[in-house]
Order: sequence, then C-alpha cells, then structure tokens
Amino acid sequence: MIRHVCMFKFKEQAQGRTKAENVDITKKMLDSLPEKIEYIISSATFTGDAAQNSDNYDLILISDFENLEALEKYKIHPEHVAVGDFMRPVRISRTCIDYNI
Repeated sequence: MIRHVCMFKFKEQAQGRTKAENVDITKKMLDSLPEKIEYIISSATFTGDAAQNSDNYDLILISDFENLEALEKYKIHPEHVAVGDFMRPVRISRTCIDYNI
C-alpha cells in the first residue's frame, strides 16, 4: 500500500479571499474526493491551528492507495485535477512524499 502525504502553505490573500477561506474551500474539495475517485482507499485532511507558527504549513492531506499505479491514476483523475487548478493560484508551496506502508 502507498501512503501519499502532501502539505500546503497558502497565500494570506488570493482570488479575493482570505487564507482561511481558501484553506476551507480546499479542505472541502479534498474531503469530497474519496466519494468521487475509487482509487482512494482512505483520505484525511487536517488544518493548522490559527495560532500556529507562521512558518508552519496550513493544510495536510494523507491518502492511501493500493499501489503506485492507483496513485498515478488518482493524479490525473479530473476531480483531482480540478482541486489542483483551484489551489495553484492560492497557495505558496506544496511538498509531498509517497511511501510504502
């Protein structure tokens, strides 16, 4: 099984919304993916505390897939691509790791 972990840091303001608003929208979009993409075995998103250090990331996604082939199918699935399209202009950075569990 493959665990896919991504962390995101968001801009303070982007697309006419605050960081908190963009994080909330992103979280809702990511949380809806398991219903739409059969390759996802499990998935969870977590947001940082409002009082956290400003150097910390704002959102983390932890998802599990049967294998790397399933993860690659997920990456190009239209619903996942739509989340990425939303996020690109509102985030500062993304970091990710995929590993066997």
